[in-house]
Amino acid sequence: MLNQPDATVVKTYLMELQDRICVALRETDGGAGFREEVWQRPGGGGGRTRIMQDGAVFERGGINFSHVFGDRLPPSASANRPELAGRAFEAMGVSLVVHPRNPYVPTSHLNVRFFIAEKPDAEPVWWFGGGFDLTPYYGFEEDVRHWHRTARAACEPFGADRYPCYKAWCDQYFFLKHRNEPRGVGGLFFDDLNEGGFEHSFAFMRSVAEHYLPAYLPIVNRRWARPYGDDEREFQKIRRGRYVEFNLVYDRGTLFGLQSGGRTESILMSLPPEVSWRYDHQPSPGSPEAELYDVYLKPRDWLADEEPTTEADGAVPGEDTRTPGQVS
Repeated sequence: MLNQPDATVVKTYLMELQDRICVALRETDGGAGFREEVWQRPGGGGGRTRIMQDGAVFERGGINFSHVFGDRLPPSASANRPELAGRAFEAMGVSLVVHPRNPYVPTSHLNVRFFIAEKPDAEPVWWFGGGFDLTPYYGFEEDVRHWHRTARAACEPFGADRYPCYKAWCDQYFFLKHRNEPRGVGGLFFDDLNEGGFEHSFAFMRSVAEHYLPAYLPIVNRRWARPYGDDEREFQKIRRGRYVEFNLVYDRGTLFGLQSGGRTESILMSLPPEVSWRYDHQPSPGSPEAELYDVYLKPRDWLADEEPTTEADGAVPGEDTRTPGQVS
């Protein structure tokens, strides 16, 4: 059992996680591959940025591994822990955002990270954080239930209270206060996790990371070939604007990266390639676009009528089995 925090073993896992997710997304897309850039941070550390653009299924997918360190924690990392201000730090993580081309396929986000802050003659302070969340443009209840069912399965081995706690935290965190609306339908969010010791917390972070693909890819397979038109595409671009607003105004990872002198292109890889802002846009009452606001962009217990299971289901009924390029 690992009794002391071990940044090396976390780094090895995160780099291997980035590799596996890239392979899975490339195979799902069937078209574009990933462009990789290895970068160095002048203040210490660096990372690997991998970007897929203009794929058959994914319009943009960015998967970033970073490992940075420095003499002082930036303000975004010590805002909730002022006693850590001024400590040397080491931070590493994998962060990804996938923006599909088809408006009926949701955008998804995953982030898992590890921080350790140290100073002479004191015990190191460390924690894990992360989670995943889903941002649909058109609502399908079976997709949202599958997403949350898989999120719950990631948490179940660690206690019955984990899913409702981290689901509620996700709803609270991914909320645009200036719009008074959530970014999407949520998922999991956790931070400052060191409960139960290093090995236990590391295992939870890994469980969240390992459940991302089973949560997301069945939804992609079900929706990517659904026909759409200009109106659906325009609504997708408008809703993508909300994504930009959240990432630039509220997202802790973006703020940490910019404040710690990280690589700007890698930090902003999460932004969608095409976005629209329309003044006071209001969807027509009773439309599928209005349904997104009326039904899906509201915090809700999506699994209230379901019993917990020991593992997530691996597919969504009725998934499309055509390969990319077969869309009529």
